[in-house]
Amino acid sequence: MVSYWEKWSGYEADAMRAIVDDFNRSQDRIEVRFLSVSQVDVKFLLAASSGDPPDLAGLWSFSIPDFAEKNALTPLDEAIAGSAVGADDYIPLFFELCRHRGFTWGLPTTPGCVGLFYNKKLFREAGLDPERPPRTLEELHEMNRRLTLVELEREGRRARVAFADLTAAERDRKRYSIVQVGHLPQNAGMFVSAWGNWFGAEYFDGDRTILANDPGLRAAYEWLREPSVEFGVEQIRLFGAGFGVSQSAQSPFLGGSEAMIVQGPWMKNFIDQYAPGLEWGVAPFPAAAGVADGAPVALVETDVIVIPRGAKHPREAFEFIVYLQRQDVAERLALAQGKFTALRRVTPEFERNHPNPAVPTFIELARSPGARAVPRLAIWREYNEELVVAAERVLNLRAEPAEALAEVQERVQWRLDRVMRRWDAVKERRLEEWREHAHW
Repeated sequence: MVSYWEKWSGYEADAMRAIVDDFNRSQDRIEVRFLSVSQVDVKFLLAASSGDPPDLAGLWSFSIPDFAEKNALTPLDEAIAGSAVGADDYIPLFFELCRHRGFTWGLPTTPGCVGLFYNKKLFREAGLDPERPPRTLEELHEMNRRLTLVELEREGRRARVAFADLTAAERDRKRYSIVQVGHLPQNAGMFVSAWGNWFGAEYFDGDRTILANDPGLRAAYEWLREPSVEFGVEQIRLFGAGFGVSQSAQSPFLGGSEAMIVQGPWMKNFIDQYAPGLEWGVAPFPAAAGVADGAPVALVETDVIVIPRGAKHPREAFEFIVYLQRQDVAERLALAQGKFTALRRVTPEFERNHPNPAVPTFIELARSPGARAVPRLAIWREYNEELVVAAERVLNLRAEPAEALAEVQERVQWRLDRVMRRWDAVKERRLEEWREHAHW
């Protein structure tokens, strides 16, 4: 029996459970037992450190550098070399996200990337072309002013007007309530720290140096603060207080009070569930001039499946991993989850039958030369947490971007230096273990 822990719940878990059932029915040698596990990364490390891990685990690709360096994963290179799958089968970035320090630690299940979802009805009501989303950050800014509606007292009466139509004095006084927003960068289906990618930021030099002071990251954090300066911190806070979490009926986008939001293809599932009448479109989110030579920019990541170090049935577990990489199986899972696959090839039936008509746009974004992933860094979680704290300070106008990012640089570089000292102490032994373990 192969035990499989997966982070997914709800419809995503149901989709994988159906795939597992199909695999179990397809042969009589291996039985995969699927278990949906909350906080799978924490429980995975606890189980691995106690010597009793599952045979398979579903993680996020950004966890691989950390878990690999903690010696919690099994290198798969030799198993892959002897199988029917290889790097050439995948969109290159997705396979690369499964590798760290020269070894391959997992394979993709379903990938994701983000694009700009926009509400065509709100565009039309604002006098904008509903078939022409913003193509530059300057256009985004102007559309944001036209799509953001406020209420205020004018000549003794309550009036609702577009922010762009306020007088200079009314904008300065900020005696209004926001009732609809065009776009707020903090409302995104990704790390808020990831906005640096649209400004050409480098987060890490790939070796030993954190780059939180990178000019692209500073430009992104300057851009983050613009709505707070323009619309008002308190006005934005009061607007957000009336809504719930994203991907729910209480979110401003699904409730029809936010015109543009960055999300992944899975957003279609929530639109169908909570806002079936929503008129929506998808486009690349505009990047700063010159970034990626004008190619569409997107943040991409992938869910991965790995074999923990110490798994009792690694060969059987790998056989199930290979089954998941079959095009028919990968496309069936992606269709059920409303996503796409990490594979280079896409059957015509996949796009034709996909419930999300925008999925070709997301596939193009994942293949774009401007596609970016989070840094391949063992302390990415800590780095991201510091960047999020810095973003909150900037959004609340409690710190200038350069000041907040300088503090991130200092704190995270100190942590990385400490991690690198530990890595240097075990590096040769660890690499030798991985090379030997690859012969399983």
